[in-house]
Amino acid sequence: MIAFVVFLPLAGFLYCAFLGKLFGDRNAQLVTNILLFVSAILSWIIFFRYLGPTNTTTLQILNWMMSGTFSADWSLRVDALTATMLIVVTTVSACVHLYSIGYMNKDKSISRFMGYLSLFTFFMLMLVTSDNLLQMFFGWEGVGLTSYLLIGFWHHKESANKAAIKAFIVNRVGDFGFILGIAGIFFIFGSVQFDVIFDTASNYKNHTFNFLSFNLSTINTLCFLLFLGAMGKSAQLGLHTWLPDAMEGPTPVSALIHAATMVTAGVFMVARMSPLFEYAQFTNLFITFIGATTAIITASIALTQNDIKKVIAYSTCSQLGYMFFAAGLGAYNASIFHLTTHGFFKALLFLSAGSVIHAMHHEQDMRKMGGLFSKMPFTGTMMWIGSLAIIGFPYFSGYYSKESILENAYFASSNMGLYAYTVGIVTALLTAFYSWRLLFMTFHGTTRASNDTFHKAHESPKVMIVPLAFLSVGSIFSGIFLSDYFIGSKENDFWFVSLILSHNEYHLPFLQTLIIKLSVAFGVLSAALVYFYRKELANSLAQNLRPLYSLSFN
Repeated sequence: MIAFVVFLPLAGFLYCAFLGKLFGDRNAQLVTNILLFVSAILSWIIFFRYLGPTNTTTLQILNWMMSGTFSADWSLRVDALTATMLIVVTTVSACVHLYSIGYMNKDKSISRFMGYLSLFTFFMLMLVTSDNLLQMFFGWEGVGLTSYLLIGFWHHKESANKAAIKAFIVNRVGDFGFILGIAGIFFIFGSVQFDVIFDTASNYKNHTFNFLSFNLSTINTLCFLLFLGAMGKSAQLGLHTWLPDAMEGPTPVSALIHAATMVTAGVFMVARMSPLFEYAQFTNLFITFIGATTAIITASIALTQNDIKKVIAYSTCSQLGYMFFAAGLGAYNASIFHLTTHGFFKALLFLSAGSVIHAMHHEQDMRKMGGLFSKMPFTGTMMWIGSLAIIGFPYFSGYYSKESILENAYFASSNMGLYAYTVGIVTALLTAFYSWRLLFMTFHGTTRASNDTFHKAHESPKVMIVPLAFLSVGSIFSGIFLSDYFIGSKENDFWFVSLILSHNEYHLPFLQTLIIKLSVAFGVLSAALVYFYRKELANSLAQNLRPLYSLSFN
């Protein structure tokens, strides 16, 4: 079954590549969508099998590479972590494929686009099912290649070409560290197989090596190099600049990159390698610092953006920061939990934004929108659901996963944990502000669009609405459904041997819970005051706080 999940998207790409022109665009859309939906259904079947304690299973495809003492099989590894990633990747990708039928309806290269989407999905599935670091690197570079093709899909636009090249080059910086990390692991452990590395990691927890007269921890160094790769792929501070520019690609691409593929690869890699990172104390402190700092800085940048897609893009960087500082604190289950819920509500936000852009004749500037709820009530409702989820409104999906991350930060016995917790609360406030700013500027108040544009604005076709409805279900219910398995009483049975767990149950004191909720409420009310009730305040604040505004905007 796992082989079908992984290779059906590849079959979709091959169909588009070799038969797409022969049988036409409509058939390419039909074939790729059917294959992705079958893959998604099979993924959910596999996931439900892993809700109880289930051993890791491995399906060998072929003996891939052998040279001297080096050998690597091409095998598909399935455990609870893999099963979780499968449902996120295939479900979001299936929704994006269906949505693309309507969004790309008038494009001249529909077959090529659908093929690229399927290939992107295949490489991400190869990454998450990998049984060794070489195979993971194959998928890692594959998603990098296909992101280049998709970001620059509209290659007639110079801005799209520049964005694609920028994404490709910036990721190579991180990948250099990742390659060195893999080479170092093979040198130390004599293998790139996960089981060999994990089983012998404890033997090297005190191992050091001499470099320029300094004694360095071997595992800390290896994990630091691996994390450099994650920083590039998951757009963390310093290597984050490519992600907002990636908005030059078609909106379905943005949804796939930000919600289910590419940027989640770094978080997944750290979680997969948790038996090694467990012994890398310094690197974990660094991961926590980078994650928390990325979360607050990119959230502050999102406050002033006027491009609807860039607001959501910077929010992705910020939410990834949450995931990383959770991983740095050893809360890998909370990190993957937030990755899962984020996949649903971020895809919903991006596709809802795409629906707005589609209705506004490809206008992305929120200053030229407003009042669209009367024209697009369904899309507006979907954007509200996604926004409630991302701010962690009670009983929406983000509430459970973000609360879990903040709990782990609060109870971490380190100054870095306190830093992450404080930053996490401030970031929650900023998230609420920019999310409601987007809602008010786009859907409410009086319109700032031209009469002709506003008059012609309409709800998207059903083929674009149905995926939003699917994703809204995940945005609302995935948190409450999965919390018991991911972070609750059943976490040991669910994660079993796939993740290192801290085995601590945390419950925030009432005062801390109240502070988190009040920070979110303050962010929402501030946005309502500035962008709905007292609109003149926005310009006044921008003028009076010009240095801060310019720093955030640029």
